[in-house]
Amino acid sequence: MTGPQPRPEATSKIALRDQLLTARRRRPLTEVGDAARAIADVLLGTDDVRRAATVACYVSLGTEPGTTALLDRLVDAGKRVILPVLLPDNDLDWAAYHGSTSLAPARRGLLEPVGPSLGVDAVATADVVLVPGLAVSSRGLRLGRGGGSYDRTLARVPVGTFTCVLLYADEVLPDVPAESHDRPVAAAATPDGLVRFVE
Repeated sequence: MTGPQPRPEATSKIALRDQLLTARRRRPLTEVGDAARAIADVLLGTDDVRRAATVACYVSLGTEPGTTALLDRLVDAGKRVILPVLLPDNDLDWAAYHGSTSLAPARRGLLEPVGPSLGVDAVATADVVLVPGLAVSSRGLRLGRGGGSYDRTLARVPVGTFTCVLLYADEVLPDVPAESHDRPVAAAATPDGLVRFVE
């Protein structure tokens, strides 16, 4: 007897994730740094971010498109920045970012803000929500790492809020495997510019 078989979409996601993570690990650190600066320029050049009072973002890891410069530039521009705190059930709580000294090591190699908890619904107060991902389709369907944290988070974001995934240019794909719980984003920011998706 065999157990339940994984859905084809789930199997396709696993294969594509492996391929994308391998490609990221091979990126030279100079490219990672250049991409981080370019993505910060792209986002800070958008009306969405310029007009925002509160921006939900995250602390990048390893060879993900970097957010360190972006976070500090958002704070320097007078934005209130909130960052995720991973809960035991993979949901995301939020806390305010006040510079790199307000971060501490956490589970899974993450850096998280040490301030007071704002609650899982705090993301709904953000004018801009910037999320990680491994790829995105031409319809704005994002491929994450598989924990479901950001699908839950995006479900709490009010309709019309600017949601954007940060990627390398070659990670914007014609299509990615998707399941019913996957939440689309409005745009992708890459070193080459901003790609907006039709709602």
